[in-house]
Amino acid sequence: MVPHLTTALTGPLLTLEKQILDAMPRIEHWFRHQWQEHSAPFYASVDLRNAGYKLAPVDTNLFPAGFNNLNKAFDALCVQAAMSAVEKICPDTRQFLLIPENHTRNPYYLQNVSSLKSILQRAGFTVRIGSLLPDLAQPTEVPLPQGGSLLLEPVQRQGNRLVLENFDPCAILLNNDLSGGVPDLLKNLSQAIVPPPWAGWSTRRKSLHFTAYRQVAEEFCRLIQIDPWFIDPYFDHRSGVDFSQGIGLEEVQSQVADLLQKIRQKYQEYAIKENPFVILKADAGTYGMGVMTIKDPKELNQLNRRQRNKMAVIKEGQEVHEVLLQEGVPTFETVEDSVAEPVVYMMDHFVVGGFYRVHTERGIDENLNAPGAHFAPLAFQTPAMSADCTHQPDAPHNRFYTYGVVARLALLAAARELEMMAPRFSS
Repeated sequence: MVPHLTTALTGPLLTLEKQILDAMPRIEHWFRHQWQEHSAPFYASVDLRNAGYKLAPVDTNLFPAGFNNLNKAFDALCVQAAMSAVEKICPDTRQFLLIPENHTRNPYYLQNVSSLKSILQRAGFTVRIGSLLPDLAQPTEVPLPQGGSLLLEPVQRQGNRLVLENFDPCAILLNNDLSGGVPDLLKNLSQAIVPPPWAGWSTRRKSLHFTAYRQVAEEFCRLIQIDPWFIDPYFDHRSGVDFSQGIGLEEVQSQVADLLQKIRQKYQEYAIKENPFVILKADAGTYGMGVMTIKDPKELNQLNRRQRNKMAVIKEGQEVHEVLLQEGVPTFETVEDSVAEPVVYMMDHFVVGGFYRVHTERGIDENLNAPGAHFAPLAFQTPAMSADCTHQPDAPHNRFYTYGVVARLALLAAARELEMMAPRFSS
């Protein structure tokens, strides 16, 4: 089943898809040159929003979970991309230590860890799972929802190496976004570790990512001669905010009003008959925490205690004092009449799959990364890296190719973002 747009495919997005297909040789040549200049992250996932008139990334995760939700028919793409990624970080690698998040009570997350382990094993590596749980004293089997189990083992620090009992890995793969900070165990290791610990949410900021993305989008849009707004959401940033005390919200109100006005001007320019909105989110963090939709700046004057508390604290109890204000991009894609958004997965610089995040209780202008979401694998007929110019631009494989292009732009932005961060955090 291929999810479908509920809007007529005759507007600017269809034009965008056609322009991307027509420029495919130039686009792929441009990407090849970019990857010679910039090192792609080991892996990433990108949340896209398809409004029917605009297709844009709204979040980029450098520690993606959800590999268990990908279409199994394209596992081979993951294996080949993993081989390419490992060759770049440590060509002699034979053994991998995979470090997951600490939420062992989420069996579906652990199914994702199992899928990652399987990808690396099929790529030719010995893989064991090392847990950062402080109370894990001995190897522990945890059951998986699809059958089987996963062995979690306590990590040990020996000098400048992270090891398990009778296992000294060549490289370490983090699937833990380190929202609570980088533990001493992971500092100053001699092993290759990807993504770098300083790329976790304790130091990374979404506003820096979208600053890098804006530059990438402008370069790309000069290449194919389109308005960057069609793939780049407006955004702003504010620090010094405290939702629990109401500090800084007047400034946020003013910024929301400015963003809404900019969006209205674009809507008028392109005869778009939609009501603009802004997504206010924590400038760091994941799992859809600390996110709200604002259609009128006055709404910030009317936040109740529950709403303030929801915005004040995110994963691992981290307080929110920096926020990203992002142009809201409504999603007009549905799966079985429920609102959906595509999420594209990449390893190295290759698209390896994706899925639709589907929510039966959310609207087209709301965050779908919330409890109650479920997932439908993208029904790739061909790999998303390829397109077929003999078919219409909105043919499923061509639409997915367009998704892959925009997702790779976000991946390139992440590569540049990490380059900007490296001098501050690398030693």
